[in-house]
Amino acid sequence: MLIQHSDEKVRFDQQVENSASYVVPFIEKTKPIVPGMTVLEVGTAEGGVLSPFIKRGCFCVGVDLAPQRIEMANEFLSAEVAAHQVEFICQNIFEDSFLNRFRNFFDVIILKDVIEHVYEQEKFIPYLKLFLKPGGQIFFGFPPWYMPFGGHQQVCHKKWASVLPYYHILPRFMYTGILKLAGEHPSVIDALLEVKDTQITIERFERIIKKSGLKVLNQQDYLINPIYKYKFGLKPRKQWKPLTWLPYFRDFVTTCVYYTVG
Repeated sequence: MLIQHSDEKVRFDQQVENSASYVVPFIEKTKPIVPGMTVLEVGTAEGGVLSPFIKRGCFCVGVDLAPQRIEMANEFLSAEVAAHQVEFICQNIFEDSFLNRFRNFFDVIILKDVIEHVYEQEKFIPYLKLFLKPGGQIFFGFPPWYMPFGGHQQVCHKKWASVLPYYHILPRFMYTGILKLAGEHPSVIDALLEVKDTQITIERFERIIKKSGLKVLNQQDYLINPIYKYKFGLKPRKQWKPLTWLPYFRDFVTTCVYYTVG
């Protein structure tokens, strides 16, 4: 298991740097980030992704279903919380109270490494539109399911299980058997099977976006995911453009995709 999977402060610092270096610049290609904007992060975890937006003068809201992660976010960004620059909420965004409070409220919504964990993506993605102001945009960053580590197996405790590529696409019983053979804890296996259940490819994602009445405003495919800088010491590298034109094959060789839609 990598250190960021067990050390919240390391994970937070990596979130901050990755957001400042890659997420913010990507979003600004279609929507400049200026003081006074409102930003929502769904699946905020420790809140590090929002830090660069706060520094830009945005009012931010981070929401997550895990209370312990919301506690960590409040701790790491305690000064910003006290200054009412950011609010962290442990709640399901489908609850009426959340929708009633934040309907048509946000300029930007961020889902960074989140959509691949969400069930009923066909229902969830169009629902996000309810929180956008006119002209608002949604950022998605996720690893396509068929890429070498699209099953998130890098969270495994056993070294060989965490670096073995592509075995997540095996039939469920075989995948589960390998994880059990590796001695992975049942909670880890359950989390990995969740990603298998909710698997999302580039093609499926784009179909959902189109069906939701949203338009792709910008896209970037990565041969080497920017977060692999922290996980594997690899330099981020954009995907060779001609490969992005090959449906289905691109899913196997693209480790991360960024989108802004609106």
